[in-house]
This record gives sequence, structure tokens and C-alpha cells, in this order.
Amino acid sequence: MKQFLITAAGVFAGLMIFMVGVPFVLISMAASAAGPAPVPARTVLELDLRDSLTDQAPQNPLAGFGRRSASVMTIIEGLRRAETDEKVKALLVRLPEGGMEPGMADELRLAIRHFRSSGKPVIAHSQGLYPSGVVTSTYMVGASADELWMQPGASFQVTGLASEDVFLKRFFDKYGIKPDFEQRAEYKNAVNGYLYDDYTAPHREAQLSWMGSVYASGVGTAAADRKMAPDALRGALEAGPYLAEEALRLKLIDRLGQVRDAQMALIRRAGEGAQVINFDDYGAVRRERRTGPQIAVIEGEGAIVTGDGGASNPFTGGSSIYSDEVANAFYTAIRNKDVKAIVFRVNSPGGSDTASEQILSAIRAAKTAGKPVVVSMGTYAASGGYWVASEASAIVAQPTTLTGSIGVFGGKFAVGPALERFGVNVEQLSVGNPNAGAFALGREFTPQERTVFSRWMDTIYANFITRVSVGRKLPPERVREIARGRVWTGAQAKSLGLVDELGGFYQAVDRAKALARLDGDVPLRRMTPQASPMETLEKLLGVQASSARTLAAAAWLFGDPRAEAILDEVAQARMRERGAMVLAPTPLP
Repeated sequence: MKQFLITAAGVFAGLMIFMVGVPFVLISMAASAAGPAPVPARTVLELDLRDSLTDQAPQNPLAGFGRRSASVMTIIEGLRRAETDEKVKALLVRLPEGGMEPGMADELRLAIRHFRSSGKPVIAHSQGLYPSGVVTSTYMVGASADELWMQPGASFQVTGLASEDVFLKRFFDKYGIKPDFEQRAEYKNAVNGYLYDDYTAPHREAQLSWMGSVYASGVGTAAADRKMAPDALRGALEAGPYLAEEALRLKLIDRLGQVRDAQMALIRRAGEGAQVINFDDYGAVRRERRTGPQIAVIEGEGAIVTGDGGASNPFTGGSSIYSDEVANAFYTAIRNKDVKAIVFRVNSPGGSDTASEQILSAIRAAKTAGKPVVVSMGTYAASGGYWVASEASAIVAQPTTLTGSIGVFGGKFAVGPALERFGVNVEQLSVGNPNAGAFALGREFTPQERTVFSRWMDTIYANFITRVSVGRKLPPERVREIARGRVWTGAQAKSLGLVDELGGFYQAVDRAKALARLDGDVPLRRMTPQASPMETLEKLLGVQASSARTLAAAAWLFGDPRAEAILDEVAQARMRERGAMVLAPTPLP
């Protein structure tokens, strides 16, 4: 009876998904076929950065179902197109009230500055800036506009950068949980929150170092855009907070006004009959099939794991970099005779060393085939994210990209003592090698198991050092000095020889053109795996193994937070099962 009820529920859920999903897929396909909506003859684009931002667009069309979000890559590509669109006359940027990821902010600033070079005016408008996240990055984006407006009476609190970490050691000690981890080396602090009750000296040193670099970069860039001395701007910011009126007096902003006032100012500049159009409605770029020399673009965002994403939740989007998919994209680019170079956009804190090595092997194959590979780093390209980049033909990073973290960690939680307090015993039987049960959760490593595990960690770390040494043409001894698991910003990494150039995606494209000896306007060809709406629906209805999982997916669709939590936990467990050990911390919002 129980199985019958589960099956019946699954069938019902499948029918409901079909009834909801098929119309949505048909609408998506029709919208895709229809192309962008007509743009008024005089258009003011309004770019709203207050919704959540990702670095890259999701790889399946159902990922954003019911959610508002935008991707940096889509925005910068749209702004490039708008520069030469005669119908687009101006741009209004709506700033978030809190912080932005610094790497994203750097990329958007470059895009706004490039848009301004076309002679079209840009106004950035803020309804308040508050000390949440890296608010200096938000201010920097606003400073890149021709004019920075603020709503009257709004708060201007751009006073610095703070970061909090949670340390669980005393909690674990109280309840008998034993975190048993190995780190290579002292700066690999991704698990420090489990092992200590405060910052270690290396943890504090490294974190203050990258925070100081991010802060200095944001303030210095904003000062340059506002034509102020960096020290003067820094002093004025740190003397805050202010209300908008005081910020205007100190020349930290340019004008006071409501959003409608800013819109009307740009409409007047655009000319009679001008209309404000949401940037999302401006329309996607038509990707024309062109022959001749091209540059392939391959994207990856999230934790690096093995596999092809076939078991992933089709509604959560590209939260992982699947090594099979990315490697196959490289091999497709290698076979395409028109592709002369490849730009690999990476936004990842790391993941599995074996998945990273699979992708790196594909990059080597592309270089061997005579096709240079340039890595463009987003907010993160650390640990496994740096592993995949280490042997690229060139690496381009933003000044505030968090990269490096050349190190490894691994281990387990021994929860046996904690469970014993509740009358639960965890016992183990094993056959074969004496270390077969090393990762049992009931106990800590034995001395023999720890010796073997430590040797394994040393081997992975040595492999990482070798990849960096070969790719960056640095002596292994030098790599060991700057590795040790330490996170560096892009600006710091360039001075250490870990990256070649500071800049964004289009700077990476220019570098790829130069390496491939290409001139003129070279088209970009995206080769990131992209599922069609129908393929995504087929995967949802046909690939999942049980009716219970189908039911959970249906409940997620209808907004059941419990089912959503189950699916998200399954995804995280899957990453851990696949050995995600070269992860860097992701402390920024």
C-alpha cells in the first residue's frame, strides 16, 4: 500500500509538472523564436542591479522560473550591443542598497565606462548605501557613471569593509563532535571554523590582506572616476556615515533626486518621444551563425564536480561546473575548424581535484591543437578554480578577484561520541584493506589511517604545485612559498606571477585575439552546454529515478520550502561524495 501511494503521488506530480511545464516550455520556445521585442526609436535603458546577480546565465531555461535575477555576462554583452544601437540614447543604473561582489562590480564598471565612451550619458541612482557586504564596490559602480544621484534623505554609509566568520569548536566540544581534518597548508582556512574558536595567525593575516586589497582597489578606482585623490576620498568616506545632503556637500555624489527625476532627466536628453525600457526587455543578442575565424567562449560557475549534471535539479540553474560538460565543450571547440582561440570564463571557489584535472587536460589538448586558451576570472577563481586555470595560455583577472588558494584539505566529522550521549552506538565491520573504514563517522582516524590519509593529502598538494609550476613557469620552490592555501586578490596575484593581466572579459577576448593573431571584429561563439526548454523538461520527467523525487521536484515548483531544502541538500551531499576537497572559502555576499 505504501509503495502504491508513493507511485500514485508520483504519477499525480508528474501530471501536474507536465501541465505546468509544457505550457512554460512552449512559451519559452516561442519567446526564443520571436527574438527581441522592437526597441523604441529613442530609448533610455534602465539597468536594475538590485535583484540577485550571478556571473553567468543559467545553463537551462527553467532555472529562473519564478525568480528575478540577472547575470553579469548578459549585462556586459547587452551594453556592448547598446553602444552601437542608434535607438539607445542613454542608460540609467539602479544601484543596490547593500554590497556587491567585488569582481562583479569591477566587470560592470568596465562595461559602464565603455558604454560612456560611445558618448551616451549614464546616470546611476541610489536609494541608500548601507554597510552590508562590500558596499564600497557598489559605490564604485555608481562612481563610474557620468552622474551619481541619491534620493533625498537617504543614508550614505560607505565607511569600510567587514567580514564575520563562525567558529564552532566550543560547540563541537560541548556535544562530543570531533572534526578530523588535514590542511595543506597553514593558510588553507576553509575548515578553520570547525577546528578553532578564533582566527589563527595565518588566517587573520591572509583575510586582512585580501580585504585590504579589495577595499583599496574599490576606493582607488572610485577616486579615479570621480577625479579625486584616493586619500581624500578615503578620508571622507571613513568620516561618515552621512545623509544624502551631506554626501552632496562633500562631493561624494552629484545630485539629489527621486528615481523619476533621474528618468525624466535622461528622457529630456534622449529627445522627444523617448521611453524608458527595462534592460531585461531590451532583448537577447541574436547569435548569427557565421563562418570564418571565431573565438569560442566556454563558461563555468560554481563548485567543480565530476559528471555531466544529469542528476541536478533543473530549477536551480548552473550552480556547479560539471567536468564532463566543460571538457566536452573544449573538445567541440578543438574540432571546429573556425575556432581559432578559446576564452574560458571561470567563477568558482574550487571543488574536486579530479574534476579540475579533467578540465585542465582538455585545456592542454586545445593548446596542443594550436588554439590558445585565455582564462577570464570572475569574483572567484580559487583553489580548484585556479587549478583549471593554471596551464592556460594567459590568465586575466579583475583586481579584486579572489584567486590562488593553492592548497588542499580533507577529513571527516566523527560523531560517534555525540551519538553515544543519546544511547546510539555506531559500530563498523570491514573486509579487505585495513584502511577500508577510514572514513567511518563513528570514530576519529587511527594513527595508521591518519598516516595514509596525510600522505594522500601531500600527494594532491604536490600535484597542485606541479600544475602551477609548469603552467606559470615558476620554480616549484617559489610556488610553495606563495601557495600554502593562501587566497590572493587579482592585483596581488599579478605581482606574484599567478595572473598575466588585470581586466575583464573583453580584455581576455583581446588577449585571445592577439595570441591567435586575429585582427578586426572577430565573432564570439558560445560553446557552453545549453539545454533547450524541451530537453530540460524531458530530463525532469524522464531521467529522475523515483516517484518520490518527482514529487519533491513538483513540491519545489509549487514553493514547498521543505522539498526545496531536500533537493538542495541532496545536491550538496553529491558534491561531498565526489570528493570536493580543493575548495576556497566564499566569504563575500
